Amino acid sequence: MEERTAGTSSSGGSRTGRNLPAAIAVGLVLAGLVIGTVYTIKELFLVVVAGAVGVGVLELVKAFATRDIKVPAVPVLAGLVAMQVGAYWGGPEWLLATFAIFAFVLLIWRMFSDGTAGYVRDASASVFTLFYPAMLSAFVALMLHPDDGNHRVLIFIAVTVASDIGGYVAGVLFGRHQLTVISPKKTWEGLAGSVVACTGVGAWLVMWLLDGQFWQGALIGALAALLATVGDLIESMIKRDLGIKDMGTILPGHGGLMDRLDSLVTTLVPVWLLMILFF
Repeated sequence: MEERTAGTSSSGGSRTGRNLPAAIAVGLVLAGLVIGTVYTIKELFLVVVAGAVGVGVLELVKAFATRDIKVPAVPVLAGLVAMQVGAYWGGPEWLLATFAIFAFVLLIWRMFSDGTAGYVRDASASVFTLFYPAMLSAFVALMLHPDDGNHRVLIFIAVTVASDIGGYVAGVLFGRHQLTVISPKKTWEGLAGSVVACTGVGAWLVMWLLDGQFWQGALIGALAALLATVGDLIESMIKRDLGIKDMGTILPGHGGLMDRLDSLVTTLVPVWLLMILFF
């Protein structure tokens, strides 16, 4: 999510141009859905993840189509589900093998669908979509599998959300120095706010939920802040290249699902790895 520098008011009652009441309401609903499933039936939470990422995949497919890049949704969605299942019940080996199989399926699928013109372009975009966000999101199944997996998932989501909120607030209140031309509304002050928020939330939740050390949670939080920012920038690059503003409009005040998933999928794998090393 992009933070916004201070500015004049616009529709939605916010200086930032976002409909903050709608954004907060949607955020609370999503939080309730995550907590209500991850702490009751883990497999139901995976259904929620697959559904959300599936919508994100469809948004990417539609976005690519604006530049006449053809990505077949059916095999990518099938691969998404297969990778979630393989990761949760089979582990990393099954996740890697399933990704390789469906990448090969996509190469074959394109071979028999639209002729030779544009094959490399379409096949590359298809495998890219299978990887981002489909394969990356399957690491949440790996994170969820241990007995304390629900706590791990909650920490991962909480630190990533803290990055968005901390960056947004600091950017609005103090943002003056542009971070990068890729995303002009991102500021160094916003990044600092992300790091502070993530470090604090990470340290607190790791000590509370996993009986870990302060420094372990702080490291997880700091890493999440940096990678969430990278995820936002990757999404910005994709949208700039395709000439679109948002990936979708399904979430009032937020945009599309991919506009919410961008920081999550880039944060997930390193955070999963640190939790494996620490706990």
